[in-house]
Amino acid sequence: MSTMQQTMEILSKLFGISIVRYFVIAGIPFLIFYFFLNNYFQKNKIQGREATKRDFIREIMHSLQTTGVLAVIAYFILYTPFRNYTKVYMELDSHATWWLPVSVILCLVIHDTYFYWMHRLLHHRAIFKLTHLLHHKSTNPSPWASYSFHFIEAWTEGAVLFVIVFLIPVHPLAVLAFTVAGFVINVYGHLGYEIVPRGFRKTIFFEFFNTSVYHNLHHSRFKGNYGLYFRVWDRLMGTEHPDYVKEFDRVQDQRSSEQSVRV
Repeated sequence: MSTMQQTMEILSKLFGISIVRYFVIAGIPFLIFYFFLNNYFQKNKIQGREATKRDFIREIMHSLQTTGVLAVIAYFILYTPFRNYTKVYMELDSHATWWLPVSVILCLVIHDTYFYWMHRLLHHRAIFKLTHLLHHKSTNPSPWASYSFHFIEAWTEGAVLFVIVFLIPVHPLAVLAFTVAGFVINVYGHLGYEIVPRGFRKTIFFEFFNTSVYHNLHHSRFKGNYGLYFRVWDRLMGTEHPDYVKEFDRVQDQRSSEQSVRV
């Protein structure tokens, strides 16, 4: 088999796996919240208005493009001589067992920092309309919007892998776990429904971790709440939307009041 054939075969597998991952991780929540249990979860809905079929199609089509870009980046990092210049390691026993889960957590922390500053840059008025505006067409996002990026933004989003493989030792399994975990959290952020337990508001975790309301507010107001997983950078830099806590409480009160009516 020629080098070109091998390349195309690997790329096809990466793209195929990524497509399946996208439709499973984004599709299952979509079917549950937007179709099968839509009436039950109305109390959890963040915005009163409904997204349209046209929105869903646009989000899916651009997400497929993003999936292709991410597959190319993964191929370049893991399957070309470029890997020799990174900290990617292939033998699991070359690092302590505990390092594998720790490296996944560090990947998420690095990604959150990268995403915050990259996200703020994309909101600069000189380039917003050229790239990030496409993602913000989803003013009332659905799970399908998780990868709905402009072609240029798709590359900037995926470029975090280059940062990671130069900063810390990572095994391909850690890269896989990081991308899956990151995508699950991303889908939750774009879900359009708040599902965290009502008691979450009173825990220390509320002070550090994002919620679906957090990112949904960014989509509806366009500014503030630039972080992906954590509230940390937004709070440090003064970019957290001032209505976030009030909006979170509104949705939780909505859930409680409708639950009382049911009882």
